[in-house]
Amino acid sequence: MNRRHFLTAASAAVAAALAKPLRAAPADYDFWLTRLMYDSGNWNVDERMPANLLTSLIDYTELRVDPNERVLALADPAMLSAPFCYLSGHKLVEFNREERANFERYVRNGGFVFVDDCNHDIDGLFARSFESEMAQIFGPSALRKLPNDHPIYSSFFEFDGPPATAMELNGWGDDLVHDYLKGIEIDGRLGVLYSNKDYGCEWDYDWRNKRWLAEDNTKFGVNVVVYALSS
Repeated sequence: MNRRHFLTAASAAVAAALAKPLRAAPADYDFWLTRLMYDSGNWNVDERMPANLLTSLIDYTELRVDPNERVLALADPAMLSAPFCYLSGHKLVEFNREERANFERYVRNGGFVFVDDCNHDIDGLFARSFESEMAQIFGPSALRKLPNDHPIYSSFFEFDGPPATAMELNGWGDDLVHDYLKGIEIDGRLGVLYSNKDYGCEWDYDWRNKRWLAEDNTKFGVNVVVYALSS
């Protein structure tokens, strides 16, 4: 399926998804990025990342993209109408009752959350506390490694697994290059994508500098969004 064909199908899927009561959308946009605030930890990291990802979506796809990042509290019921949410940090994640309830309701009702660990490790405070939260909400075995032939790696651009980040290759964090991502599936649909690779830092630069990259490193972000909107 070529990209134009795919995007026609994706747009239909987007329209169907957005027709759900919890996913109603303004007529102006097919997509907007919502960053989730939470009371614990530090949610406001990698402040320039959204501009790069949104620019790539505008450049590569035909989706009508809101060029501005939206920020909502996880405890705010308004987040339930977002087509795509981003949550990150590198400190403690300890959801309060309202945050936990909204996270579960959003994911179980068709929402998609991309969660990125800025520590880019597998035993840091963010990783341990976030994974504990997921176990409490969805069960101890819900968060699982994704196979490297998962559809998310071919939803727009072709990848043979999750692309490495400079943070991993420079030996920061746990000195590992993680060859997997994790996710939580609800009724066969991926609702939570979880990364220890620190894509947020990888994509955190002035968007005008993308022209100097040998390969646009936000292309995988395009895959994540297209997959989220079409699955």
